[in-house]
Amino acid sequence: MPDRYFCEIIEHEEVADGTFAVAIGWNDTPRPGQFIHIKCGEDSLLRRPISICGVGDNTLKFVFEVKGAGTRWLSERYPGLLLDVLGPLGNGFSLPDGEEEILVVGGGIGVPPLLFAAASARGEVTALLGFRDEGKVILVDEFKEACADVRTITDDKGYVTELLAEALQNGAYGAVLACGPRAMLKAVAELCARHGVPCQVSLEERMGCGVGACLVCACATRTGGSDHMSRVCKDGPVFCAEEVVW
Repeated sequence: MPDRYFCEIIEHEEVADGTFAVAIGWNDTPRPGQFIHIKCGEDSLLRRPISICGVGDNTLKFVFEVKGAGTRWLSERYPGLLLDVLGPLGNGFSLPDGEEEILVVGGGIGVPPLLFAAASARGEVTALLGFRDEGKVILVDEFKEACADVRTITDDKGYVTELLAEALQNGAYGAVLACGPRAMLKAVAELCARHGVPCQVSLEERMGCGVGACLVCACATRTGGSDHMSRVCKDGPVFCAEEVVW
């Protein structure tokens, strides 16, 4: 079983319309790309999986968007209260051992876990961040602290995959790490394959247990020439892009 903690809320802030950043007390050592599973109220049977945005001195930060009753409950918490948390869970990103430059590509609420990855990388990082509109833009200042270059785009001006196509055309990168909507990830994977750049994708799927027992989050993957079902919560959420059956 995963570790269970009762974590005090240290900070709780609405950083964009319906999007909240929370810092909790934390003593474990997560890896970029992992997530925590939070119990959101006594009446909520299923926990909510939320990616880890970063870690500090005895703190862990996560960012989430209100999408239902559970995340609405979580948005109404305040500093001093405790959260019932399982984690860290899942397999995270494999960051390059060397100092080659990497790209992180995020869409919407898929942006926060990439900040943790960018801050943990050895080499320079370029961040490409896409948002629905200006009211949904988050964490740009934090990315600027962690990255050599940060480029943002909103849907009324284009898509983050357009920024990626331009970057791959004009630069050499050791890896691409991506998180966001599935259609975006599929396009990112295709662009990286075309340019011969290794790509890792963090999949967003509904989860039940968070530990690989319930199979709610199963997705089709391909390894060794054969297709099989993988559990996003346990085998992922991060996969090599070429393994995912889109």
